[in-house]
Amino acid sequence: MSSRCRAEAPKLLKRLPAAALVLGLAGVASAAGAAAPALRVCADPDNLPYSHRDGSGYENRLAVWLARELHRPLQVAWLPLQRGFTRKTLGEGHCDVLLGVPVGLERVATTRPYYRSGYVFVSRPLGGQPLRDFDDVRLKDLRIGVQLPGDGAATPPGQVLAQRGAVENVRGFEPLGVEPSAQRAVRALADGDLDAVVLWGPPAGWFARRAGVPLVLTPVRGEVAGAPFAFDMALAVRPGDTALRAALDAALGRLQPRIDALLAQYGVPLLAPAAGEGESR
Repeated sequence: MSSRCRAEAPKLLKRLPAAALVLGLAGVASAAGAAAPALRVCADPDNLPYSHRDGSGYENRLAVWLARELHRPLQVAWLPLQRGFTRKTLGEGHCDVLLGVPVGLERVATTRPYYRSGYVFVSRPLGGQPLRDFDDVRLKDLRIGVQLPGDGAATPPGQVLAQRGAVENVRGFEPLGVEPSAQRAVRALADGDLDAVVLWGPPAGWFARRAGVPLVLTPVRGEVAGAPFAFDMALAVRPGDTALRAALDAALGRLQPRIDALLAQYGVPLLAPAAGEGESR
């Protein structure tokens, strides 16, 4: 699913206007597995680097691999990521699997995590002294960009900056727009309108590579006032789909080396797994 259910806890979801649900089929099973029930996945049709209708996102590729591992045809329900995404997808029976959700997301059962990422500072080189945490005294004077999840809420970095009184020099990027908020924030940084931005890792890495100027990414360290800056990401199924979750867990285990290489290819900032990462919930 993300530039965004990373809503996750991270709530970095690009929320687009409601659109008609379109089903697409991709034949990925062998002849022997063609009669098997489809692996039904929901995805946003325009949400790179996660997913896109043309199949160019890393979650598109992961979905194909999972279907092959399970010897099932792949069926994708395209639905823009928006408020109530879980209810409108798994809850309404349009699909059986969501990709890229935080472990422990409410009202679903999550698999073992297949990567861990977090919020990152993105900036110009800053004299070889990149930003690393919110105790950096330079934050009071730098022009900082943050993503806004909408609904009057704030991401963890936005909350911390507000708590520290850094409001006059902070620019928020709303989720709605022609381009993802992370893309607009990185462009403002590249154009010199901002000194740094704090973004969720996967879109930060994707758009920073395409900025056309040298940018530095550094993970936000620590946890402030109970607000975590890193999350284990997994697949989600309905709570009662225990057999499917077990099958996906096994498939993820077999695919993990390929997944690691895929995420590196897309520039996803990866963090060391949290303790107990092999457990599904």
